Amino acid sequence: QVQLVESGGGLVQPGESLRLSCAASGDIFSIYTMGWYRQAPGKQRELVATDTAGGATNYADSVKGRFTIARDNAKDAVYLQMNSLKPEDTAVYYCYARTSDGRAVYDSWGQGTQVTVSS
Repeated sequence: QVQLVESGGGLVQPGESLRLSCAASGDIFSIYTMGWYRQAPGKQRELVATDTAGGATNYADSVKGRFTIARDNAKDAVYLQMNSLKPEDTAVYYCYARTSDGRAVYDSWGQGTQVTVSS
């Protein structure tokens, strides 16, 4: 079983920045992919950014050039630097990880952290 603990959400004004953090713990042999998804009220959960074990990153078009994902493999952690935030970035942000315990592959989610962008 894998636990993902997020931190760093909050209330900011348009144009400001936030940094989200997520740390994985538990029965982890290897981590394939870590990333961030978000869900706004009344909308489906959507991909924000992912980072594979090989270092390839993928971003939603809506955040390209403003958000940056980074991993710290030594700490089993992933971060999301969010700059130039817009009101439409308001959502609950979820950390995601695809891991293996050496026997099977698991998809895990964090509990979510609220990001609100409002003047």
